[in-house]
Amino acid sequence: MMATGAAVLAGLALLLAVAGIYGVMSYLVSQRVREIGIRMALGATAADVLRLIVRQGLSPVLMGAAVGVVAAAAAASILRAALASPNSPDLLFGIGALDPATFITVGGFLAFVAALASYIPARRAMTVDPMTALRCE
Repeated sequence: MMATGAAVLAGLALLLAVAGIYGVMSYLVSQRVREIGIRMALGATAADVLRLIVRQGLSPVLMGAAVGVVAAAAAASILRAALASPNSPDLLFGIGALDPATFITVGGFLAFVAALASYIPARRAMTVDPMTALRCE
């Protein structure tokens, strides 16, 4: 029952993170329509624009993931030391507190979700017509 509740809360947190990243990236792309149009008018390809937008969307996520992995490792070590007693059950069920596969899998999954949330506005930015963008303002 507790695992199901934790899974539901984790899913909601992931959904909120995706919605937030998508919303911010969509807003940033809409604010940069003119810049993207100028870049494309000067010879940038659609792939260049895609890389630019996705890279700018992923850079804060990757920095946050790095800080989060360090903080999670520290918190796991502290909790493991605080909760360790001879009579307490192993709540991690055979997985070490600093299991690298878990940290890599979770960090990779969150980076993938962030890349997907950045990709959708970037795809829309690739279709910007340079002449329309320059006439916009």
